[in-house]
Amino acid sequence: MENTNRISRLSIWNILFATVLLLFGLVMTAGGGWLVAVGGNWYYLLAGIGCVISAVLIFAKRTSAVYWFALVFIGTLIWTIQESGLDYWRWVPRFDVMLLLGIVFAFQLPSLSPGISRKVSGTLAGVFVLAFIVAAVLPFTPLNVTPATDVPAPDGDAYAADTGTGKASTPDSGDWYTYGGSLASQRFAPSHQITPENVKDLKLAWQFRTGDLPKARWGAENTPIKIGDTLYTCTPHNQVFALDAATGKEKWHYDPKVSDESIPYTAACRGLTWYDAQTNSHVSLGQSENSAPVAATANSSDNAKCSQRIILGTLDARLIELNAKTGEVCTDFGNQGTVNLAEDMGEIYDGYVAINSAPVVIRDTLVVAHQTIDGQRAFGPPGVIKAYDVRTGKLKWAWDAAAPDTSTPKKGPDAYKRGSPDVWTSFTGDDKLGLVYLPVANASGDYWSSSRTAAEDKYAVSLTALNIETGLPVWSFQTAHKDVWDYDQGSQPTLVDYPGKNGEKTPAIIVPTKQGEIYVLDRRTGKSLFGVEERPVPGGGVEPEARSPTQPYSLFHHLSKPDLTPQDMWGLTPVDQLVCRIQFQKASYKGQYTPPETDRYSIEYPGYNGGSDWGSVAVDPTRGLIIANYNDMPNYNILVPRAKADALGWKPRDQIPYNPHDTGHAEGAGDPQIGVPYAVNVNAGWRLPFTGMLCKEPPYGGIRAIDMKDGRTVWDRPLGTARRNGPFGLPTGLPINIGTPNNGGSVVTAGGLVFIAAATDDLIRAIDIKTGKTVWSTPLPAGGQANPMVYTQNGREYLVIVAAGHHFMETPPGDYVMAWALPDTNM
Repeated sequence: MENTNRISRLSIWNILFATVLLLFGLVMTAGGGWLVAVGGNWYYLLAGIGCVISAVLIFAKRTSAVYWFALVFIGTLIWTIQESGLDYWRWVPRFDVMLLLGIVFAFQLPSLSPGISRKVSGTLAGVFVLAFIVAAVLPFTPLNVTPATDVPAPDGDAYAADTGTGKASTPDSGDWYTYGGSLASQRFAPSHQITPENVKDLKLAWQFRTGDLPKARWGAENTPIKIGDTLYTCTPHNQVFALDAATGKEKWHYDPKVSDESIPYTAACRGLTWYDAQTNSHVSLGQSENSAPVAATANSSDNAKCSQRIILGTLDARLIELNAKTGEVCTDFGNQGTVNLAEDMGEIYDGYVAINSAPVVIRDTLVVAHQTIDGQRAFGPPGVIKAYDVRTGKLKWAWDAAAPDTSTPKKGPDAYKRGSPDVWTSFTGDDKLGLVYLPVANASGDYWSSSRTAAEDKYAVSLTALNIETGLPVWSFQTAHKDVWDYDQGSQPTLVDYPGKNGEKTPAIIVPTKQGEIYVLDRRTGKSLFGVEERPVPGGGVEPEARSPTQPYSLFHHLSKPDLTPQDMWGLTPVDQLVCRIQFQKASYKGQYTPPETDRYSIEYPGYNGGSDWGSVAVDPTRGLIIANYNDMPNYNILVPRAKADALGWKPRDQIPYNPHDTGHAEGAGDPQIGVPYAVNVNAGWRLPFTGMLCKEPPYGGIRAIDMKDGRTVWDRPLGTARRNGPFGLPTGLPINIGTPNNGGSVVTAGGLVFIAAATDDLIRAIDIKTGKTVWSTPLPAGGQANPMVYTQNGREYLVIVAAGHHFMETPPGDYVMAWALPDTNM
């Protein structure tokens, strides 16, 4: 009897298996004990103990090792089913290692338990191998997909926005007049040539390389504009290129000589602005609706040469107007063609005041906003918005969210409050209503609110409509109260007109947020068309008295997912999942809007790169569909007391010698926030330091079609494959649609297609708007973190994207402007 309980001899394979099992068990036991100590799940500890016992029994040549391993294996399977259900991605870290161990174990059964035949062993191993093959194939099938249902059919221009009669409101056929296509910023091209049926035939029509490749902080985020036969694009150093729209050949090139030191967080030049006498309604050449004709000047000849203008905002705070035909500076604008936006802003540091989004022209007024770099100084340069006469550069008004009741321009170094809220992202306006819509961000010092004024608390993190003539607020709608999560407005709002039952139209504006809320407001009044609910949210943190007891939630639609649970923690193996579960248990997390703390990490979900960001949404006005790509990732944050931050050497950027090799870091990672009691350390995406994998299970990003009538999800799917992503930063090359982080938006065409890149797999793809399925994709030579655009030239439809990569998204840099079209035989 004793001999039947003994293993006669251990092979080298038995020893290797037992050694691996022992090491795995010890790690699981130690980590599992830690997890139990912080209130977490008992499985890891029990499974670790079982693995250790089984390994020790193998070394002791006891056949009972088989029963202990079988107990751990079956227990793991039951626990996995209980925690995961049919969620494939949850199965991966819970059962992958155990299944591999089971395969090896099954082949060794005859030597570990003499009573088991090789036939039984082989059969069991075959079952396990088959299970592994099925598991390996499953991610190539559609996962986390909401199939298309009741897709609206085209119905004229049911949701087209009436923003005026000028070309910025109604571009000529085939043109792309503004960053978002038109003032409505719907990102819709009324082109039918490329369809889901023939999109597979797209070929690269032309490619242009700008030669502008920054060494650090790359990410142009540029969407070109196209007027007439010319495409205009700008680069990370704000160089402007005019290209032949049919061939991509350079017509002219202007270099404003922006230095590397002026690059803020990212070298973004999202867009350019066009202006001529036909750009806006209410304006004729040299005359606005409410002003007398502009008198002739000594530069009248220059003015005539500059009848069509390209307006450029630079990263070093200059506003420059160029002759659209030649690229020469329009010397009648400002001071010989240039206006200094930073005038009367007090002390300015390199990179702290940067125009990274396209200015907007409403009537005869040029509105300019800027980014004030986050995380450095809580009382850095002010975020004041300035408006100029679009032809002369004369300052008309200046609006500061910290002093919202006046727009009279001020003079002197203390004219505007230091650190007041800025508008860093793209914005738009309504030429007919005479309103400009500003997505107002935080006051500087994103993660501390007690030093903000009452006015800043009211207007920060809001969409605020200003009267274009007076520069004063008409209405303001706040999307986060007393924000300490960097939930500032990131998306450009989109304008639509809602049809009524009797043919009447309601002018509306779509407001997506980082939190994943999508609000639909009357753009005349700021009142919600579908309702907004104030819901209780967690309090506490380091400023409990400053936290708002409620936050707004849209009753129209939201992109955010349910609150995180320990079961949502992920990894490629049980070990890294275990680390994430320990971090989850140790952190403060009470659901969305959990305030940051200083003695432990807090979980912010969605994180500041969650929901909808600067890529914004696209709209198909014929079908009444919103196309929204989104991120679904948490942040792992902690506030760091000032003394500790000083000891760690965290200094604002202006106190650190410029390093041309500094590739930058995730926003908030070791940011000093000088001027408030705490610095901040943000783990963006909540990644593990060794593997680089995210702690939350996939998908991390998706794309969704939403019915504008009622906010219903029409279809939804993950966006982005694993081909350029993997552990340790190594690309897997696998076309698994895991749903990657994404930055950049989409464009919709009347031909029934959604074109988008944005994801970290370096692909640009076409999605059939009726099914939500990818019908074409092609690799890009660099990251596609930009909004594509579609235009028509000489009867041919072109798809264009700027492939420049992005340092934050860890995609490769590039300097490509790329255009695809159908072969002539398909047109």
